Amino acid sequence: MRIMGLDLGDKRIGVAVSDPMGWTAQGVEVIVSKGSSKADIEKIREMVQKYEVEQIVVGLPINMDGSYGQRAEKTRIMANRLAGTLHLPVELWDERLSTVQAEKLLIEADLSRSKRRRVVDKMAAALILQGYLDSRNKKLSSEN
Repeated sequence: MRIMGLDLGDKRIGVAVSDPMGWTAQGVEVIVSKGSSKADIEKIREMVQKYEVEQIVVGLPINMDGSYGQRAEKTRIMANRLAGTLHLPVELWDERLSTVQAEKLLIEADLSRSKRRRVVDKMAAALILQGYLDSRNKKLSSEN
């Protein structure tokens, strides 16, 4: 079962997809937001069909103190719209520091600033999805 991970931002949406077994996440695209959730959802729908996705994980930006801010509320609204429109299960996943971690990894890989800007969102989506997959797989293996 393929799972899609999303890092939602005001300007860009990072997209990652798992392998069919649900073990590893791969960043696949950065969607430039049209400023309309309807247009963004339509682009996500195309990718869901292309990759035969059966579930979506959306990074939830929780503040370091555990509180939820305005961005988290926007994310919850978009996640609900995705679930209602695409008729797929959508799960929220704590994304604290995912973009910071992605940026750090890209700097360590010695990517130029312009190249980092183009890929940081899909890298963040991959980190969010990989965290979810690792947690899910650990839980599944402990149940067996």
